[in-house]
Amino acid sequence: MAEEGDDSSQEKTEEPTPRRIEKAREEGQVPRSKELNTMAVLMVGSGGLLIFGGQLGNALKNIMTTSFSLPRAAMYDTHQMALYLMNAAVTISEALAPLLIALFIVSIVGSISLGGWLLSAKAVAPKFSRLSPLKGLGRMFSLKSLVELAKAIAKVSVVLFFAIIILRLRTEELLGLGQEAIVPAMSHAVQILGWSFFMLTCTMIVIALVDVPFQIYDHQKNLKMTMQQVKDEYKDTEGKPEVKGRIRQLQRELSQRRMLQDVPEADVVITNPTHFSVALRYDPEKEGAPVMLAKGADQIALKIREIAAANQVEIVAAPPLARSVYYHCDIGEEIPSGLYMAVAQVLAYVFQLKQFRRRVSPRPVMPDFPIPDDLLSDE
Repeated sequence: MAEEGDDSSQEKTEEPTPRRIEKAREEGQVPRSKELNTMAVLMVGSGGLLIFGGQLGNALKNIMTTSFSLPRAAMYDTHQMALYLMNAAVTISEALAPLLIALFIVSIVGSISLGGWLLSAKAVAPKFSRLSPLKGLGRMFSLKSLVELAKAIAKVSVVLFFAIIILRLRTEELLGLGQEAIVPAMSHAVQILGWSFFMLTCTMIVIALVDVPFQIYDHQKNLKMTMQQVKDEYKDTEGKPEVKGRIRQLQRELSQRRMLQDVPEADVVITNPTHFSVALRYDPEKEGAPVMLAKGADQIALKIREIAAANQVEIVAAPPLARSVYYHCDIGEEIPSGLYMAVAQVLAYVFQLKQFRRRVSPRPVMPDFPIPDDLLSDE
């Protein structure tokens, strides 16, 4: 069962978190019911005696018959006596094997039926605090010890109550044994004792039905946490807010560096000269539409323009189009279909500028880039 936490200054009102339950399990703190295991072992044991009792009785009868009818010569032959002993051991082992196997299986199943299978080195590790006499006295007179004492008294009372009822129900049958012949009476007595013992062990069901919910409740109660414990666990699991903030900042900076490294590959940078910049690339052989390589506002926008200018990437000032592309497209994505016409005109304008600088064509006139109403942004 789980032990109470160290923090006793606050009331434990919060349900245990999954991490708290997992940690308690690692330390071997799971709900266990000794009464459930005892009930299972006693019922299988008494039931096994009823089922295999005849086989066990016949085996004992054969052993006794053989042992009391030994030839005189065999009694003085150590080799023969060893063979008789070995045969007796094999006979009784074969008779006891089904019962012992059943008891072995149920002892394991009964132990893990509540709390599940658990192997924990921490649970079996020695705790020197248990050697303290003062702490030992504290455990002896603790509330938990009083509860265990009350449970023990209740168990004895329940078993005694049902034992009296069974004895009263069997009184006439037991008194009738005196009227029977010796051999049938012995067989009948064994049958009465076997069934009476089985019915008495069934009373453990009542005790287990009370103890199992109590152990689950007590385990959950001991695992409950204070609000501070929940906050501390959240910090340990998720990270402190300032650390998480610093990590997010570093991630943003790393992402921005990667983004800015792609700006020289752009075909054009469209800007709102005072706020936004977006870098676009269009490769007809690889991409079906222009792709955004980078975008930024304020200082990042200035940095994009600086890198573009340093790498001779054409910069086109088109505030409405820059805002629309900025708000409706993410880095690495193709631009919305509604902006195809406007961006196509930008790319055509950039091509005409390059032709003009080569003195191949006259200076082009900046067109009005058409933007659908649903893609306009006034921010």
